[in-house]
Amino acid sequence: MEAFLVSTGVVALAEIGDKTQLLALVLAARYRKPIPIILGILVATLANHAFAGAVGVWFAAALGPDALRWILGLSFLAMAVWTLVPDAVDADAEPAAPRFGVFGTTLVAFFLLEMGDKTQLATVALAAKYPTLAVVVLGTTLGMMLANVPAVLLGEVAARRWPMHLVRAVAAASFIALGVAVLLGFGAPG
Repeated sequence: MEAFLVSTGVVALAEIGDKTQLLALVLAARYRKPIPIILGILVATLANHAFAGAVGVWFAAALGPDALRWILGLSFLAMAVWTLVPDAVDADAEPAAPRFGVFGTTLVAFFLLEMGDKTQLATVALAAKYPTLAVVVLGTTLGMMLANVPAVLLGEVAARRWPMHLVRAVAAASFIALGVAVLLGFGAPG
């Protein structure tokens, strides 16, 4: 249960104000079809985070527990700093024409934009920390959905009302707490 709750919370907080959440706002404003956008986000996130989780499991198996503890601890601290840096979407960029429909456009755009993103890297680290890959992927996917579904449903109005600096600070504090705990040996991987 811990793996699921931590994965959900960390990713939900880290995703708020992230470029993929901004993409959700852009897609919602442009296409005004929330169901295919939400389904596209869900499928893209499941695929992306399953891949990221598999990489995390591989890291956990390939590295010794001491090396893994230091790598994970420092990774969480680095993600804390990265979380404080706001993401932006190019104002001139428009989503691709819906050649594959709204669902397909969302699926491809989300999958590609999530590559190398802090939430994907958090999934790698969480999967290396916790022994239950499926639980981590479900948790990180739920975290993504908790952050992105309101963005799709509420559009730009929600983005203007959220105090982004406060949300980023809470997400950064979560990553710091995880990093320090792992470095001190609490909740050590495996």
